[in-house]
Amino acid sequence: MPSFSFFTTLVWLGLFATVQAQVKYLGVAMAGGDFGCDIYGFCPLSTATLPLTELGHADGAGQMQHFVKDDGVSMFRLPTSWQFLINNDKVASDKLDPTNAGQYDMFVQACLSTGAYCMLDVHNFARFNGAIVGQGGPPDEMFVAIWVALAETYANDSRVVFEITNEPHDLDLDLWVQTCQKVVTGIRNAGATTQMILLPGVNFDSASTLVTTGGADALMNITNPDGSIDGLYLDIHKYLDNRNSGLTGDCATNNIGNFSMVADYLRKTKRKGLVSETGASSSRDCMIDFCAQNEYINANGDVFIGLVAWAAGQFDTSYVLSLTPTLEPNGSYTDNQLFSQCVLGPYLGSDVPVLPSQTSSTSPSSTSTLTHTATLAAESSSNKSGLKGGYNASSITPASTPTPTNAAQSRSIYVVKNVIVAVMAGAALF
Repeated sequence: MPSFSFFTTLVWLGLFATVQAQVKYLGVAMAGGDFGCDIYGFCPLSTATLPLTELGHADGAGQMQHFVKDDGVSMFRLPTSWQFLINNDKVASDKLDPTNAGQYDMFVQACLSTGAYCMLDVHNFARFNGAIVGQGGPPDEMFVAIWVALAETYANDSRVVFEITNEPHDLDLDLWVQTCQKVVTGIRNAGATTQMILLPGVNFDSASTLVTTGGADALMNITNPDGSIDGLYLDIHKYLDNRNSGLTGDCATNNIGNFSMVADYLRKTKRKGLVSETGASSSRDCMIDFCAQNEYINANGDVFIGLVAWAAGQFDTSYVLSLTPTLEPNGSYTDNQLFSQCVLGPYLGSDVPVLPSQTSSTSPSSTSTLTHTATLAAESSSNKSGLKGGYNASSITPASTPTPTNAAQSRSIYVVKNVIVAVMAGAALF
């Protein structure tokens, strides 16, 4: 009969295999600094809105504290724009503006104070006012200098993550990879030698094309100055509507096929990726698909190290993709059903059925491409079809909001369940 130590080993192997299936980092995008940015890299200063009460805006710091303490969230994406960092939306520069960069640092510090990882996102689509970086627009050296300045600022904080840019598109892949290599080299040589750097593919960084025409193979050739690939991860985005836009309340897919293709590629190449942007509305059909997608991503946590959902921060709770928690009269926050069931639930390994009270949403009346005009820019933030949040989502019937999740308790229950399963599996062998 096998020894007790062998039995114990089986139990712990079963537990380890189950627990390790989850993504390492669960995250939420704290939008606002990107508001007004369009896909051509026009980012008006007048609409940049870092969600900090000190600046007269939303309580992003309070939201992040809630997400970490009450839900166990461990990563936040902090979008800003090149224009904001240099305080000039007309002419590109390689010099950070002390005032604006200082305000962005306040945002970063509010994030770091939670103990979470904080992703710096220059949300410009590899452009500055319509001109592609290194391809007729600002030279690579200017873009690299911005990242070097940021890397020097946060070189000593291992929890800062560098996302080179948001969703490059319609550019020369080979030249873009050369630009990314220069940025990686600049960040590392600036002293940020161990932090994560996310490598964004072309075609809006979409999971549906990353391994075919999106440039994954070329991006995987990027190295650190010493030739290693430590800390370099594939950046991955994907929405669920048929335009991959994140603009509507409808969902056309659960994306499992797309993420399966990326997962297979990452295993084959022995690399890993981080899903830094994905989102859906709280319509019943979307929640079914979004929950399924996120369950799949978590089940493949061996190659997907993180999942960051869009979005909270400056967004109102009525925004079509909102994950913004509701501030209660007593000062606490309550998560919405979309976050609790489809973002947090899969991470905790919880059963996440869509509640019967959830109703389908009415799609926004227009999905036309939005431009960078001042009026439209004032409405919201960026995405593939122009601006992410420029719709009034009041037509969507809100779900009943559950009691806030106690993530630590739920995680403990999840671990206990895994122990029981592992013990039963081990016992079945004897």
